Amino acid sequence: MKARHVVVGLGLSLLTLQCVAPGAPVLSRHTVDSDGHPMAVWSKTPAAPVGTLLLLHGRTWSALPDFDLQVAGEDLSLMDGLVAAGYAVYAVDLRGYGSTPRDDTGWLSPGRAADDVINVLEWLNAETSTQTRPVLFGWSLGSMVAQLAVQRRPDLVSSVVLYGYPFSPGTTIAAVADPEQPARTPNTREAAARDFRVEGAISRAAIEAYVTASLTADPVRVDWSRGHEWMELSPARVTVPTLVLHGEFDPLAPIEAQAALFMQLGTSDKEWVVVPGGDHAAFLESPRPYFLAALVGFLSRPR
Repeated sequence: MKARHVVVGLGLSLLTLQCVAPGAPVLSRHTVDSDGHPMAVWSKTPAAPVGTLLLLHGRTWSALPDFDLQVAGEDLSLMDGLVAAGYAVYAVDLRGYGSTPRDDTGWLSPGRAADDVINVLEWLNAETSTQTRPVLFGWSLGSMVAQLAVQRRPDLVSSVVLYGYPFSPGTTIAAVADPEQPARTPNTREAAARDFRVEGAISRAAIEAYVTASLTADPVRVDWSRGHEWMELSPARVTVPTLVLHGEFDPLAPIEAQAALFMQLGTSDKEWVVVPGGDHAAFLESPRPYFLAALVGFLSRPR
């Protein structure tokens, strides 16, 4: 698969023009072909990476609002935090999200999303040209897509991180007919602020920045179909080292689901970390240092 590389200089991202301090990681954009469809992949890398991650966003918002939020006077970017720890970080926009267009169907399905991630992982393995395969990090619905991709192609990753996992293993989802046309419902400010529930865990300025960035990148809600494809999810088929991350107060990731996921994983090399005070977006909130320490601790373990 071929890729086009565009360096977003001087902090010029999809969303805002920012002044970048000397030595700050530069955001780059790559366009990766996935079965004939252009996938936008963003990256930040240190001079000498100790490893590589691919970040996968959730149901509503794309990669940059979630993983590279820039707020004056605050350190909130997960990408920047991981680069500071020595990791090369990539983040993909799934079909219809951010800078990746919808395909001709107008829909996105679990199987299609997983195959797109697999194609990006194949490109990333060739791009990095190292002995160490990348780590796949999935957040919220992205954790389900990550699991599906790893079940299908465990050879493409060194490990997987599942954060804010919203699916209860064993859930039955019936196949239903989709409407003739995708709804293309506009996203809202209320939806953009919905994940921040713990009082005082994030500044008002950061919430406003997130809302603005999210609506700029993703003005229209992506339409998902073929929900029954989630039935392919089976923790027993996850055979790579796995970190399950869970925010203490996350209302979208029931602790019972985390326990079932963890107990049923098909690997003995696994960790489950509860982030104290964490919500569904703990990597953007006051527990961010704890979140990063848990994540980097897992990544840096000898294997």
